[in-house]
Amino acid sequence: MNRDYLPPSIGPELGRQALDAAADRNLYARGTRAPTLFEIDGIPVASLVEQFGSPLFVFSEHGLREKARRMREAFRSRYEDTNFAWSYKTNYLNAVCQVFHQEGWTAEVVSDFEYEKARKLGIPGKDIIFNGPYKSRSILELAISEGALIQIDNWDELGVIEELTRHLRKPLDIGIRVWLDAGIRPVWSKFGFAIENGEAGRAAERILKNPHLRLHTFHTHIGTYILDPNAYRVAATKLVALREQIFVEHQHLVPCLNLGGGFPSQSLLHGMEGPAERVIPPIEAYADAITEVLNRLPAKKRPQLRFESGRHLVDNAGYLLSSVVAIKGVRDPLAVSSDLTGRDYKEQTLLGEDALASYVLDAGINLLYTAAWYQIDALPSRSINAPLSTARLYGPLCMAIDVVRYRIDLPPLNVGEVVTLYPVGAYNLAQSMQFISYRPAVVMIGANGKPEIIRTREVLDDVQRPERLPAHLDKKP
Repeated sequence: MNRDYLPPSIGPELGRQALDAAADRNLYARGTRAPTLFEIDGIPVASLVEQFGSPLFVFSEHGLREKARRMREAFRSRYEDTNFAWSYKTNYLNAVCQVFHQEGWTAEVVSDFEYEKARKLGIPGKDIIFNGPYKSRSILELAISEGALIQIDNWDELGVIEELTRHLRKPLDIGIRVWLDAGIRPVWSKFGFAIENGEAGRAAERILKNPHLRLHTFHTHIGTYILDPNAYRVAATKLVALREQIFVEHQHLVPCLNLGGGFPSQSLLHGMEGPAERVIPPIEAYADAITEVLNRLPAKKRPQLRFESGRHLVDNAGYLLSSVVAIKGVRDPLAVSSDLTGRDYKEQTLLGEDALASYVLDAGINLLYTAAWYQIDALPSRSINAPLSTARLYGPLCMAIDVVRYRIDLPPLNVGEVVTLYPVGAYNLAQSMQFISYRPAVVMIGANGKPEIIRTREVLDDVQRPERLPAHLDKKP
């Protein structure tokens, strides 16, 4: 037996230990090897931080293209008439968007900002799908004039579009978003027209009676991070049924069915047991579920199939390199404190003020919006041959809620240690905050293996450039 091994035991000092004291007494209970990440696409993590600073977002062009190609193959090998649009809201960095556009993805946008961004990247209006519950009148006028496919969300928007298209000589292709119960919870009823109560059918009928509009697409987006491929089978079945109903009643066969997105990335929600590779269905399972429904249709009645994916494509291609800037709460777990009785210590632990080792990072929830829902891994950049213990990861903000991970098994880390937070490619940059600190640089490692800056680290002028100081306040104290 290893002489360093101490079996779990209950002694008089247990009352002064954390609630998982038995595991903490056994130095090998959590193992001695932590997952590590030495390099990204062949570039050492340490050298990236040395060259570009910390914190630092890193994206892998290879990872983005690989995901896109696998998704394309999964669907087109089963259903050839499948097209894809990149969801700008998931990550609208120009370099990221352009990778997907080069792979054949068009653009899916949900605001005037995103529409303008896509146009500036050279995407023509006809290759833009325009979603969202609010579209300003001015951006609708522009989108209509440029031939974008607007997927109508509500009756008020439909009324505005009817008004704006009265002058058109040629009917404008239009889509409508519908919501439905696919057997998962919560049901996303905020967006679109309901299928079950006939609202979607009434919206379709109104469009079909308008000579200036042509009903092109039925669109649904049933949720996010959907772990059950069968939910898409149900959604596809209901869209097909609505399409057939409209054909029977109005002799119009809607050309396109859009199943939106919602496919998960290789990540875990809080409370889920991993590894992600075991519990997350592969994209091929979703392709099977959806295309089986469409392939049962007669060849002449099969629609174009369309998707607007985001998270599934980008999340696992994004990394955030962060440095340990302070260590808190480290003490001998077996030490007896004269200041706290056993009962006091237990009460302190139950209140959340436990004696976990805590590491303060230079990146927090200002850069990791998704940390509220997902278990973001923290991977040391070097091998540390030491027992793992449960620790907490704090961010640098002056907010008690700035916690990246409440509990995570890590080896002992030193100040200056670089850890890679992963996966973080979806939504974190788009929803990052400029709060008490500048946002970091973003680097993409290209297909040639060369890291290049795709967004510079912010400086004071970036933050306050839009500000204006009234003349009566522009005086030095």
